[in-house]
Amino acid sequence: MTDPIDARAALALDLARRAGQLALDYFRNRDTLEVETKNGELDLVSIADRAVEDMIRAEISDYFPDDAILGEEGGAEAGESGLTWVIDPIDGTVPFLMGLPHWCVVITLIGGDETLLGVIDVPIPGEQFVARAGRGFTINGTTFRMDADRRIDQSLVAIGASDRTNPDPSAAIILGLMQAGGMFYRNGSGANMLACVAAGRLGGYVEDAMNPWDSLAGLLMIREAGGVTHPYPASAKLGLCMGASPAVWDPLREIVAGAGMLS
Repeated sequence: MTDPIDARAALALDLARRAGQLALDYFRNRDTLEVETKNGELDLVSIADRAVEDMIRAEISDYFPDDAILGEEGGAEAGESGLTWVIDPIDGTVPFLMGLPHWCVVITLIGGDETLLGVIDVPIPGEQFVARAGRGFTINGTTFRMDADRRIDQSLVAIGASDRTNPDPSAAIILGLMQAGGMFYRNGSGANMLACVAAGRLGGYVEDAMNPWDSLAGLLMIREAGGVTHPYPASAKLGLCMGASPAVWDPLREIVAGAGMLS
């Protein structure tokens, strides 16, 4: 019997790559884009975000019309299959519009409270990160497992923030990291940074009040690469996003708890 996820995985990988190339075309002509603010002066959306999401939605609807879709720009469309595609067409819109390379296309597939598949395509370096529940994590098709022994004082730990987050806990986490001998990092794309944790480039990531289209794919990648994540149900609307390599997890969790970000 054919696994219903296999065909969707094949589409997701190809679609993320093509969507990334479409976004890259807009990136190269970003000075001509129409840009709007959403909830704050640095919460931006452009015609590129909408065009990339429209392209992804249209192809999913053509191939799997019974699947539900949740996108950052277009909201939710109901489905009957029990599967939902979760899309962020350009995660890191601010870096994108400012000419920085740290942005990506994110496509996730969920079923109920379970994340089944995550694809993060980063066009400028030409990298595609993929995780399938129970089947591991790959970078450009090559399986990768993180170093389980790398400590927090040997790592960069990424901190996410937005206009939804209280700055005080984030500042306390940065202080705690430096006191533990580590160092903080941020590039403006939460999904990109989560993928970098899974890829062993960062020791961990933490952000309060993160959207599912930014977080679910990368959290699955961290788990499939051998790391640890804080519970974030696939059906959640907004929540604490935290993941780390095994040796970083306990000290990072202690720092985050001390900052008041864990109940």
